[in-house]
Amino acid sequence: MPNYYPVFLDLHAKRAVIIGGGTLAESKIAKLLDAGAKITLISPKINDGLKATLEQGSFEWLEREYRPGDLAGAFLGIAATNARPVNEQIFQEAKEASILLNVVDEPLQCSFIAPSIVSRGPVTVAISTGGASPALARKLRETLSASPALEWADMAEVLSRARKQVKKQGAVIDPQRWQCCMTSDLLAMAQDGQEEEALSSLLSKLLDDTSPKLCSTLEKCQPSGCGRKPGECAA
Repeated sequence: MPNYYPVFLDLHAKRAVIIGGGTLAESKIAKLLDAGAKITLISPKINDGLKATLEQGSFEWLEREYRPGDLAGAFLGIAATNARPVNEQIFQEAKEASILLNVVDEPLQCSFIAPSIVSRGPVTVAISTGGASPALARKLRETLSASPALEWADMAEVLSRARKQVKKQGAVIDPQRWQCCMTSDLLAMAQDGQEEEALSSLLSKLLDDTSPKLCSTLEKCQPSGCGRKPGECAA
């Protein structure tokens, strides 16, 4: 198995060519549309789900079989047919043109693989087994989706705003300080819609080294968040 480099791609307005009109193609297209890709689907037939999406004008459909040259101008391609000889042709074209390609269920013919995704707000967690077991990736996705740890994604907007404010002030905050300041109290504020209060409290903790609720030195910060009682971090 190849050793893949994990990366998130900006596909906005980039051309993606999908060959195949079944359930696999449908699931791929849904995620590509979310990413803002400009999609061309090539297949003599498409399923009802794809027909419904097509009616919304979401992608272009070429109602025919794949032809060599169909990947021309594409940023990436996805081969989702049930015909291995066709998938092999698509693979060879993509390889010669240096186009990113995913051949469904054929990891050795993929220049990229699509991970299982867990999303909450602006936070996306991608899970991959390197093509070893899609079933395991799905199991991990389902487990993570139900995990309380994912609730921390609800702080993303507050943290984003705080980061902009810190940069604007020209301050440099140690990464561990951010960890220390991400407390359950702040999370509760964000979840209760008290974003302004959460932002104010977070900035105060980040920028005020004398705060009684923070360790006096970064070396004493704990990854789980300080929230210490006075005297606990005494040297």
